[in-house]
Amino acid sequence: MLPHPKKVGTIPVGNNSEEVKKTNEIKVAAPLLAPLDIEGKDITADALHTQWRFARYLVEDRGAHYFFIVKENQPTLLEDISFYFRNNQSEPEAVEITAGEHGRIETRKIWRTSELNGYLSFPHVGQAFAIEREFINKRTGKVTKNLVYGITSREEKEADGDRILKVIRGHWTIENSCHYILDWNYDEDRCRIRTGYGPENITRLRKFAISVIKSKKVYSVAQKMRELSFYVRAVFDYLKMTKKFQMAIND
Repeated sequence: MLPHPKKVGTIPVGNNSEEVKKTNEIKVAAPLLAPLDIEGKDITADALHTQWRFARYLVEDRGAHYFFIVKENQPTLLEDISFYFRNNQSEPEAVEITAGEHGRIETRKIWRTSELNGYLSFPHVGQAFAIEREFINKRTGKVTKNLVYGITSREEKEADGDRILKVIRGHWTIENSCHYILDWNYDEDRCRIRTGYGPENITRLRKFAISVIKSKKVYSVAQKMRELSFYVRAVFDYLKMTKKFQMAIND
């Protein structure tokens, strides 16, 4: 029913700068959540954060629940989950169709199981799941599919297929909208900044700028960016910094 994922190996640990950045990003996740009341809440994160320590922090220390996507950074976990689902011939538990987003029709199907709970080498697993996504380009008719696997600390009685789809879709929506805006307005994929922490830092600045614009409830981020780029003084007015700057000049 479901395809076999590409064979993967372990990620080497050493002085590789990219690996250090990833490790640091994991350490940053918990402090970011520290001031928030997340007890009983569902927490989603990138596959990079599908880590033992982060899962235990969420469940044991904060009383929250995780919904993690499993990818190549957890090769054993990925292989165990994918092996189960590619030998499962059952019909999907839930199917969800979304039309109109970026000129395409998206269909999401989900399968889930609790039979792996005592077998998977990961803390507080309540169930594992597989989600198949099919995209149809409404203009060309081209069909593409991808398959993702995941785990959650929510047990089957707490989160059925529809709920898992909703939670994961919410995470993807945020990710896609952010990446789409970054690429469309900043052409980020062709950015020439490559050295050290430059790529991460410039992305953080761009995300900050987008967040500020979004906080003003604008109709179009792209349109507002164009308006502000034509008139630099408007940037200070937009940020309500004009008065503050004027007082500094007068002093």
